[in-house]
Amino acid sequence: MVQLLLPIIYISFISLGLPDSLLGSAWPSMYPALGVPVSYAGLISMIISFGTIVSSLNSDRLTRALGTGKVTALSVAMTAAALFGFSVSTQFWMLCLWAVPYGLGAGSVDAALNNYVALHYKSRHMSWLHCMWGIGTMISPMVMGRVLAGGGPWTSGYRYIALFQILLSAVLFFSLPLWQSRTADTDTETASTQALSLGQVFRLPGAREVMLCFFCYCALETTAGLWASSYLTLTKGVAAGTAASFASLFYIGITAGRAACGFLTLKFNDTQMIRMGQCILAAGVLALLLPGPQILALSGLVLVGLGCAPIYPSIIHSTPEHFGADRSQAVIGIQMASAYLGNLAMPPLFGLLANNITPALFPFYLLALLVLMVFMHEQLVRKTSCC
Repeated sequence: MVQLLLPIIYISFISLGLPDSLLGSAWPSMYPALGVPVSYAGLISMIISFGTIVSSLNSDRLTRALGTGKVTALSVAMTAAALFGFSVSTQFWMLCLWAVPYGLGAGSVDAALNNYVALHYKSRHMSWLHCMWGIGTMISPMVMGRVLAGGGPWTSGYRYIALFQILLSAVLFFSLPLWQSRTADTDTETASTQALSLGQVFRLPGAREVMLCFFCYCALETTAGLWASSYLTLTKGVAAGTAASFASLFYIGITAGRAACGFLTLKFNDTQMIRMGQCILAAGVLALLLPGPQILALSGLVLVGLGCAPIYPSIIHSTPEHFGADRSQAVIGIQMASAYLGNLAMPPLFGLLANNITPALFPFYLLALLVLMVFMHEQLVRKTSCC
């Protein structure tokens, strides 16, 4: 029965990625039409991020009350409604209003689906599913670009993505009996326990360490993706077009790396995959740090992308092993909240450092995040292996 759900879950992970890159690709056309400054994209992003943090922290309670299937279906429906709301918005305040369900829907489904896969599927599927997320982040800019290139308004691009999400939510609602059957078969131990409070989660051995580890990883990935082109252009003298192309290779490296990691997990466990990714990340950061020809820095950026590939899915997949199946949903919820907080806070912090000191701090910033991430992961392994 669980195998029948697998294609639906794969499509769901594509749908998780679709909205994540849509605002960035559409904003150059959106802000002149709305009559607002270009910086206002940050306000919408903050509202969405705040919503994802709130819903992630409540994912354990929601999933225990409704089940993964209903949480997924309702969350995708909420996101679809928000995307459709964006497509009919004519004022900036309307976007801010629709950004609330946009964020609330994204956080809970992210935590619920990741926990479900961690409990019921092999590590290779976690890697491949996050590869599907990467494909989703590439599809939506292509859709928006095709619409804009054809002379259509940005609202049409949002409407096309919203229609896909509406179709997926219908599929998810029809698939609810499959989820319920699987839940009845395997989740009896979690159903008998109450949702953990934040205080109870924080007191679990290794919980704070995994939060900081996840925070550092997501801060590193987002900062690298956002500031890599600027660093290469302003510090290494790389042409803007070349820097932009290699910045896209960073994301392609993550996506392709996760596809390859699915096969590597047949031989290596989650802890080994995380350490492997951290070693590749270290090599990439070192290449960015060292003086030398431009190709060295460009290659370093690609290595950073490849190093990022196994870390996120492997940390998620190892959560039930570290904390137990009955606690994994609560822990993954705070991991997701930590991830969104890292995404929200750390790239702007580097922007302040680059503006007031120098963008040459970019590899040192990544190195600091990497060192803290490695330390926290080793502490996590030590504390949970003793329990």
